[in-house]
Amino acid sequence: MARKFLISRVALAVALSSGLAVSVAPTAAVAAKKDKGGSADYSKEFVAEFIPIQEADKKARAALNGTPNDETMAAAVAVMNAELGGNAKAAYEKAASVATTPDDKNVLGDFMRFFAIISKDNDLKIKALKMRLDSGKVAADQIGPVNYDLGVTYYQQKDFASAAPYLKAAKDAGYQDPNNQLDLLLADTYKRSGNSEAALAMVKEDIAAAQAAGRAPSESSLRSALQSAYDAKDLAASTEYAAMLAQNYPSPDTWYISSSIVRQLASLPKQQNLDLMRLMYETQAMKDKRDYLEYLENADPRGYPGEALKIMNQGLAKGALASADLGTEKADTEARVKSDKASLPSQEADAAKPGATLATLTNAGDVFLSYDENAKAETFYARALEKPGVDANTVALRLGIAQARQGKFAEAEATLAKVGGASKPVAELWSAYAASKS
Repeated sequence: MARKFLISRVALAVALSSGLAVSVAPTAAVAAKKDKGGSADYSKEFVAEFIPIQEADKKARAALNGTPNDETMAAAVAVMNAELGGNAKAAYEKAASVATTPDDKNVLGDFMRFFAIISKDNDLKIKALKMRLDSGKVAADQIGPVNYDLGVTYYQQKDFASAAPYLKAAKDAGYQDPNNQLDLLLADTYKRSGNSEAALAMVKEDIAAAQAAGRAPSESSLRSALQSAYDAKDLAASTEYAAMLAQNYPSPDTWYISSSIVRQLASLPKQQNLDLMRLMYETQAMKDKRDYLEYLENADPRGYPGEALKIMNQGLAKGALASADLGTEKADTEARVKSDKASLPSQEADAAKPGATLATLTNAGDVFLSYDENAKAETFYARALEKPGVDANTVALRLGIAQARQGKFAEAEATLAKVGGASKPVAELWSAYAASKS
């Protein structure tokens, strides 16, 4: 299945991360603050190298004129180079070599980040941000933003393995970026670094937290979890998240996504796939010719002509099918429907008898379900479940379908919860449909 169905590509290039509003470092009198008992502790050698940088920084910011763009940033870089002997980066490197105290490193990292942004030097920006974090002097409310900034910069460098721990640290610090992209970015980073297990664990935590709080998990978390499970070809997890996605965010699109994933991973037997196609029809999730032809193949106009004719008519009405796709099959199916419907009263009478066999009851349930006579189908399936030798999973699934179609959503959920075996993935989706309606 194409990845585009699950996670729409968000714009992950975050403009200047937390922007150009870097904090203003101590004034030129940093050494005096140290001597007068101030809280900051700057080394003498560092102060000597830093004061020219600080002065150049002021002039560079003025050159931006409050409007950072390619032109003003280039002008700001030119100012800094001119003020620092023609090579501002070299001045920063020299200051870094004598930055020995935590305060030295924190303030230099802050200023260095600004220069790295205006000079578009991501390697220098990474060095600056790491210098700040390593200093241990970053304010508590800035731990998240600084880690996020560093993670995003590594991401832009396509160093996903290095990006992940910093993005995770930002998340753990409770930070959320203005565009609410952190979770998606972290999940994508895990995937791109080959750590699909961490991506899945992350969204599982978010989903569990939402459920514990009594609210629906975010759609992005569910889609991410579903994508990870699908990539891992994990049918059980894929079905779980597919059901949760469609239940909490029901739409033809989410039902298409959820049904298609189960359809691909489960390799369902024909009868179970028919029940899944019935769900796609119920939720208006059928999209193209393939869906309609697959439904017709599963229903088989010779077996369930009434249901097959319904699908043919809808496919033609929606333009998903053309007359040429069906040939003479539509006319043949219409003829079968007439004779098939004529046999329904006797089939119902046989199934209504107290001594009706298991085969009679299940066949009757299947026929009436195919004609959307769901109340009758429910009666016969319920009786069939009491018979020895019954295929309990298949019959319970179809009983649940009949109940859901009648609006008996609570009963349907209870019935579908009992389904196991090959029918279980389909039952979970039908149960999610019932839950979304109730």
